[in-house]
Amino acid sequence: MDGHTAREQSIEWRQIEDAWQRIESWLERNAPATFESLLPGASEAELDELQASLGVRLPMGLRALWGRRAGVGPDSTPGFMPLECVLMSFSVVRRVYQRQMFLRQQDLEDQRRTGSTEEITVWRPSWVPFAAMGADALSGLCVDAETGRIWYWCRYAERSIQFESLTDYVEEMADVLEIPSLAEEARVGLMNGFLVWGVPQDAAERAAWEPLGG
Repeated sequence: MDGHTAREQSIEWRQIEDAWQRIESWLERNAPATFESLLPGASEAELDELQASLGVRLPMGLRALWGRRAGVGPDSTPGFMPLECVLMSFSVVRRVYQRQMFLRQQDLEDQRRTGSTEEITVWRPSWVPFAAMGADALSGLCVDAETGRIWYWCRYAERSIQFESLTDYVEEMADVLEIPSLAEEARVGLMNGFLVWGVPQDAAERAAWEPLGG
């Protein structure tokens, strides 16, 4: 690692930690149920073990984030992060990555069998999933370990870049929480002690949901 890269990664680490500290402070004061759902941070040994099991280098930003909080607990937690996501636990990260790599291999075999030359991005080995949309984790967000960009994926093979970096993602969340006027467009609110990103679809939950800032 050269000096320039090391400095960039050090800056990214501090930015992630600073933004996440802002988020946790807000959650502890305003959304205690969401705060209590957060799992403890992972150790360096646990991060190295996850990296080895995936076979892909964990981006520095994810190591910083997971070092603070390694996902959420097993109980169902509303999507409290941008794009209505929750942090994946390591068991879910492994399951999603293995499933997506299996689907990638199937797709490559189908292309070879049919002689297709069309390039379809089902999944890339450098993609590390970190946030799920829904308890089934059939859609969510991943960090491209090569570019640092945040990609969206779902079961219907939709793929699109959502954020230029993990830093952008967590800083946007921190900014919206601290400045309620930014939350109107994002549709962020509170429900029974939970932070909920997006208006609930269930009628009873929607009745209990209040947008940030009243």
